Amino acid sequence: MTTPPVSLARPRVGIVGVGRMGANIARRLHDAGYTIAAVSDIAPARASDLAAELRSTTPGTLAGVTAVSDVVITVVTDDAAMRAIFASSGDSLLAGAQGRVFINCATITPDVHVEVDALARSAGASAVEACMASSIPQAREGTLYLICGGDETAFERVRPLLEAMSVSLRFVGPPGRAAQVKALVNMLMNINTAGLAEALGLGAALGLDLDGLADVFAHTGANSRVLQTDGPDMLAREHEAYFSAAHAAKDSGIALRLAEDCGLELPLAAATKMQYDRLVALGLGESDKSAIAELTFPARTVYA
Repeated sequence: MTTPPVSLARPRVGIVGVGRMGANIARRLHDAGYTIAAVSDIAPARASDLAAELRSTTPGTLAGVTAVSDVVITVVTDDAAMRAIFASSGDSLLAGAQGRVFINCATITPDVHVEVDALARSAGASAVEACMASSIPQAREGTLYLICGGDETAFERVRPLLEAMSVSLRFVGPPGRAAQVKALVNMLMNINTAGLAEALGLGAALGLDLDGLADVFAHTGANSRVLQTDGPDMLAREHEAYFSAAHAAKDSGIALRLAEDCGLELPLAAATKMQYDRLVALGLGESDKSAIAELTFPARTVYA
């Protein structure tokens, strides 16, 4: 089935999932001159507030979002949420989707991106993965780093919109490939975060000057992006969520399942997931991933 091109000079944009990332993407695109035609969220009040702010609409159904949009951006939490919004029956973004382009930003299992791509094509639409390797401030500023995949023709058609969201983007391959790359990005980031928490925690136990220790790390092979973004928060115990511990646990699990499929053992990734699972069990899943330091510093959560 041939998918007719949508109007991409300034397509009407619908956004499904307007938590902190989705809402700030909406604000950025609105500022860049795009019409945010509709917003939708499992929390209706959140969608209504954003719609009022951006002079948008809340159709009340997923099919209603598709009806008023040329491009629909989805930013949902997990595989189940993704399958729910692209259901093959009942209320679904696929209803009346002929000619639409879906840009799916969630970090989910690669196989689900493959499923959604097939469903979109069956409905006469196209799907593009745009996995976000950045956080809330970058979403608001339009400086996300986007790892893209899926339908390459559709990717080129929505490139201007993606460029309005990002400082850089890279197309890495067919459906599911961007999600694989994103799983590895988050796996390594989570391992780095866990390692930093252990190093700073041990430094605290030894009575070292932690600011000085962090400065030594910054000037040696111990340096990392995580040291810059999470180190100060670990020291100050400031764990407002930019990337939650629960999401870290989920994403580490995605990478471990990929490794299992390949017959690989990844002991560092497995140990990191165990730590984030512990945080979730302690009720800290909605804290930032930097809260993993609560498991390693003396006199904190597990040692108090």
